[in-house]
Amino acid sequence: MGFFRRKSAYLERKNLKKGTFSPLFVEKNRFFLHDLIFFRIFAVGIFTYININTTVMKMKLFIVAALAWVSMGAMAQKTKQVIDRVEPRTVQEFDHQEVEKKFKSNWFLDLQGGAQYTLGEAKFKKLISPNVQLGLGYNFTPVFAMRLQANAWQSKGGWSAFRAHKGDAPYTNDYKYKYVAPGLDFMFNLSNLFAGWNPDRFFNVTAFIGGGANIAWDNGEVNDIAKNLIDLDAYNLEYLWDGTKVRPFGRAGLELGFRLSDYVNLMLEGNANITTDKYNSKKAGNPDWYFNALAGLRINLGKGYRTETHDIYRDVVVYDTIYKTVVIEEPVVIEPMRRDIFFLRNKTDIRPEEAGKVQDIAEYLNKYPQAKVDIVGYADVQTGNAKINARLAQQRADVVVKTLIEEYGISADRITYDSKGDTVQPFVENDLNRVSICIADVK
Repeated sequence: MGFFRRKSAYLERKNLKKGTFSPLFVEKNRFFLHDLIFFRIFAVGIFTYININTTVMKMKLFIVAALAWVSMGAMAQKTKQVIDRVEPRTVQEFDHQEVEKKFKSNWFLDLQGGAQYTLGEAKFKKLISPNVQLGLGYNFTPVFAMRLQANAWQSKGGWSAFRAHKGDAPYTNDYKYKYVAPGLDFMFNLSNLFAGWNPDRFFNVTAFIGGGANIAWDNGEVNDIAKNLIDLDAYNLEYLWDGTKVRPFGRAGLELGFRLSDYVNLMLEGNANITTDKYNSKKAGNPDWYFNALAGLRINLGKGYRTETHDIYRDVVVYDTIYKTVVIEEPVVIEPMRRDIFFLRNKTDIRPEEAGKVQDIAEYLNKYPQAKVDIVGYADVQTGNAKINARLAQQRADVVVKTLIEEYGISADRITYDSKGDTVQPFVENDLNRVSICIADVK
């Protein structure tokens, strides 16, 4: 191409000086001139085509990019977690602790004093004598116990207006003698038997039966009386004795126990004792009897129970929020976030399964510094009363506010909160209204 240009330029300069091409020059160089003109036309066409195609391609790329930008700016595809359903389930929640008392065998000591009535022919008051009793026992079960006891002091006998023979002057006299009667009692707690064991029961009734040996001595008073009587048989003193006598006895009785503490009981006891006809020195043809009325203290040598602590649980219905993932086409805008934080009945603490919702709100506020959150506490209308529910609703809102500020560092001026008590019920289902509804939004 450089050759043609140089050749053409040379010819043009040469002929331009003359003002025109000579016919001979045109004739001799017509093929050359034809090629030169064709080449120039071809070159101009090539450059024009390239420029046009380049421009069209740039325009196409620009249009595609613009459409893509418009499309991306107008709509965006994203996934979102939304509430699918709320499912109830029953869980066991700690309610309280109960302390259970279990029976424990233990020793006890009885210290008692009172009076004895010895059955006889003298007036009643003449046959009353002092009486004491000491006992050591062991509770084997809530119902059954055994007691070693010793009952002692005085027994009495005598006559009241007695006539040995018809026409004799009435004879009245009385005498006393000493004794101690160690024995073994088998005891049955009737209260525990029929009403069940209760270590805190104030009043208990116990029946007992037993026996032992009656050891009597110091029978000098009746022996002195006998010295002044002419016919001892007439005065029934056929079994007059002296020295020390040991005779078997049996007995039965009731005791009334009044619980003063775990260790001390006030005891009232009555017992009837039977022994041989020779006990009071008089022959009656039947066994001799004496009756004791006693009052005193029972000292438990250790508690009669042990304690066991049990955790008591109750069934509580909780609600699980089930989420599902949905794909949505929506404008690229910052959506507000709502979280419903559910509470148990009469509770204001955030349960572990609900704590994630508070974290969601905190993350939203941290992601969008211009966002704020509004929190409203509620209580269900079917529990408590208006005053209690107003307090519960306020505390349910407060605990969410406190958690956002103290645990997640959210500024207080980004939080507004309120409570509706039970005056507003956001959910149809009653139990769902124990809730704090949190709505975070870019305002």
